[in-house]
Amino acid sequence: MPSYDPSTFPPFAVTVDLVVLTVRRHALCALVVRRGESPFQGRWALPGGFVRTDEDLGAAAARELVEETGLCAHDPAAPAVGNGAHLEQLATYGDPGRDPRMRVVSVAHLALAPDLPAPRAGGDANSARWAPVVDLLGPGGGFGRDGEQSEPLAFDHARILDDGVERARSKIEYSSLATAFCPPEFTVGELRRVYEAVWGVVLDPRNFHRKVTGTPGFLVPSGGTTTRQGGRPAQLFRSGAATVLNPPMLRPEV
Repeated sequence: MPSYDPSTFPPFAVTVDLVVLTVRRHALCALVVRRGESPFQGRWALPGGFVRTDEDLGAAAARELVEETGLCAHDPAAPAVGNGAHLEQLATYGDPGRDPRMRVVSVAHLALAPDLPAPRAGGDANSARWAPVVDLLGPGGGFGRDGEQSEPLAFDHARILDDGVERARSKIEYSSLATAFCPPEFTVGELRRVYEAVWGVVLDPRNFHRKVTGTPGFLVPSGGTTTRQGGRPAQLFRSGAATVLNPPMLRPEV
């Protein structure tokens, strides 16, 4: 294309940011990293990085997920198994002033996985940790640890995190996505605690058990039981073939 001159257009970069959510100690937590370089050096942020010239957006998000958590992305239509994590595109953020370095457009992705181990920092991040979403998105609008002064997340990451949390809260109403927070075999009580952590509510155990076991294709008995919760043995289930719940699991009014 001899008549086309790319230099006549302003350059800009593309990044992927990850909203990585898990349930730890019955609380919905997000992965955050402390930035090791400018801009916002020393501030907490969502993990992510620049898209390489030889990869598409999905590959970039999957690469960042492996680097930050050791998890591999799998088919979004299927529940997570093994070291797999649900990964889906969330939204695109392109405010001209969102990054002080240059014009940067971020394509955010949402990743969900069961109770994950302590994270490891990579790239330009010098530390990483799981933080409760209620702290990251609390009324103060900031986050600090170990006596630090609370500060907002870097860039526009508070907005991205808020959008990711709301996506997760909405999708577990009408899809089987809640099982992505569970191990391959789980009890109804463990699944209920996922809903409680993501929605931030307390659910009636009997009503919840009736709803999830009565929803066609949602749960399938695995044939085993467990006493890992204490008390009497509880029946184990695995995710069924249904990806859309009918009827849906509606959030209670809070």
